[in-house]
Amino acid sequence: MTKYIILFLFFFNSILYAEVVKKIDITGNKRVSKETIIVYGEISIEKDYSNIELDEVLKNLYSTQFFEDIKISLANGVLRINVKEFPVINSVEIQGEKADKIKKFILENIDLKEKTSFIKNILSSDIEKIQKLYASLGYNFVEIESKVEKFTEDRINLVFFINKGKETYISKIYFLGDKKVKDRRLRDIIVSEEHKFWKFLSRNTKYNPSNIDLDKRLLTNYYKSIGYYDVQVISSDAEISENNLTTLTYNIDAGTRYRVSKISTNVSEVIDKKLFIPLEKSFKKIIGKYYSPFAVKKLLDELDDLILANDLQFIEHSVNEVVADNSIEIKLNIYEGGKELVERINISGNSITNESVIRSEMLLDEGDPYNILKLNKSIARLKARRIFGEVKKTVKDGSSKDQKIIEINVEEKPTGEISAGAGIGTDGGSVAFSITENNWLGRGVRLGTNVNMSKETFTGGINVVDPNYKFSGNSLNYSANITTNDKSDSGYKNKLYSTSLGTRFEQYRNIYLAPALTLTHDDLEVQSTASSALKKQAGAFTDLAFDYGIQLDNRDRVYMPTDGYISTFAQTLPVYADAAYVKNLYNFSGYNAFTSNVIGAFKFQAKSINGLSDDDVRLSKRVTVFSSRLRGFKSGSIGPKDGKDYVGGNYAAVVNLEASLPNLLPESTKTDVGLFLDFGNVWGVDYDQSVDDSNKIRSTVGMNIGWLSPAGPLSFVLSRNISKASTDVTEGFKFNLGTTF
Repeated sequence: MTKYIILFLFFFNSILYAEVVKKIDITGNKRVSKETIIVYGEISIEKDYSNIELDEVLKNLYSTQFFEDIKISLANGVLRINVKEFPVINSVEIQGEKADKIKKFILENIDLKEKTSFIKNILSSDIEKIQKLYASLGYNFVEIESKVEKFTEDRINLVFFINKGKETYISKIYFLGDKKVKDRRLRDIIVSEEHKFWKFLSRNTKYNPSNIDLDKRLLTNYYKSIGYYDVQVISSDAEISENNLTTLTYNIDAGTRYRVSKISTNVSEVIDKKLFIPLEKSFKKIIGKYYSPFAVKKLLDELDDLILANDLQFIEHSVNEVVADNSIEIKLNIYEGGKELVERINISGNSITNESVIRSEMLLDEGDPYNILKLNKSIARLKARRIFGEVKKTVKDGSSKDQKIIEINVEEKPTGEISAGAGIGTDGGSVAFSITENNWLGRGVRLGTNVNMSKETFTGGINVVDPNYKFSGNSLNYSANITTNDKSDSGYKNKLYSTSLGTRFEQYRNIYLAPALTLTHDDLEVQSTASSALKKQAGAFTDLAFDYGIQLDNRDRVYMPTDGYISTFAQTLPVYADAAYVKNLYNFSGYNAFTSNVIGAFKFQAKSINGLSDDDVRLSKRVTVFSSRLRGFKSGSIGPKDGKDYVGGNYAAVVNLEASLPNLLPESTKTDVGLFLDFGNVWGVDYDQSVDDSNKIRSTVGMNIGWLSPAGPLSFVLSRNISKASTDVTEGFKFNLGTTF
């Protein structure tokens, strides 16, 4: 009872001593005007102010971060406010760092910027941000000192002195415990890499604590996607040696592998249960298979589509997963949520990325019904853009009880990548180089350039992709490429220039459409040693074509799928052409995990190209089969042959039967083995019936071997031809040594 009396007396005393403000007297302000202080303090003349309300004025003024000290008093109708302003930062300088790009990134991401107030408490957090940035670059012993230099009476210069120290590299990566998956595959999943001399351009060979956390998430997601629901991934503390080398160890307890035994829906009585009957077809596809969170996500996506199609506002859902023995029962709960609206969405942390890029990924907008599921999906979409290190959300009560304010805070990260590679095989060597920027100009646009060179061929290009063009939900892509071939032995040279403009969007669930326009210019120069057919095609030709593709993707995951299929049909139609043609392409790949030791794949590819109005198909357009699809034969060296030249065909088809055997050899060998059986053919010569067209099905059986050697990834293909034509060039053995760094 006593505490209620004290509380009553406190409020009574506050009201008792309330006083009407007749005049406002502000002193100590130099930069901030009297009017600005009145506005930010929410102060009004002729208003009766209690002590509690004066405290609110004080809080309002401190929240501006303009003032270091504020004193308020109210007596005889005069509200006196004495302020001491924070000094203003005249300049911010970074010393000890030579790279302008890193300096710029630091200045954009710290809170203490030019023309802002200097607040000592913020200085320490900015130093932590800089340390975190350098840790992401591999500098884990960076020393940072700050110095405040007085510029004028109320202005200062801020200087950061940075001693980066030495970079810390990853010498070894170990996977221990009951992991049930070979190291080679786990290395493909994580982003961290062991330091090797050929990986001098890679950031991932440097010790980065944030990469360790990412590795753990990637490993956990992978194990769960193949049924290990209870997997535990723990990383040991990394000890750094005197040589600035560290060893990473991931302890993995895979646990039990679960299958889905049952899927059911628990629908609230206020909702029509018949609306969700279409989900039962999807249930049947999942029941009996290994559990995967990606399969559950697809179910929830289908559920969202049904909710949207039936205009069911304020409907939410949740998932319960009941584990029993070696199985999991999935329960989908569908219910009516709270009827709340989104009052406001605030976005912070984006000093580089345009706010419109972030808002374009939000499935909620001001005035929409508040839905936690849509909010979570929006956060997932932002993370999927891979331009933010971290995305956080906070939901607060709005101005009324039925409104919500959503705070989205993003942490930007470096989004540029440089990669280079070199390879050598029995059919020659090649080098490649590429630069990629995933957030060009802060607009979320992906920009990539690449160069690939071999003895006879040079290929280079640029590709630009806007994943959400003008907030339409559709991607827009542009590319420009050049290919040159110097085939002196065959008596010709050619240059092929191409540029394309297209879009890609999801028309229906898992069904994607991709229309485009492509302009190509082909310039063929022939020598006296060239065949008569090539001499006929000499000259320059220009084509404008309309391309489109339709894709159905039902794989369980994009990376290393073990179930489902992907089916793609693409066609090229002439708009304008010096030599008109129609080209068709169909690809199908299906996957199935027969056991944990055998993962099977069936792949089929068919191509065709036909000239229109008696036009012959040009050499650069004719279809061929690559050695990666028809192993045991050299690329472009089967099918129609005009003299010494393999000229490609009007038709091509390939069938691949593959079996991956991930656990065939002991873990210590660092070797993966797979078996394959390939069938293929290239046929059809429209320009000359006398050309040798050995129309025969080729077939090969063989083995793929992948070995993580000390010099880098080394792959072998051992094959034996079952059937072939006498004109074919075969390859019973092929190897490739190379890496990306």
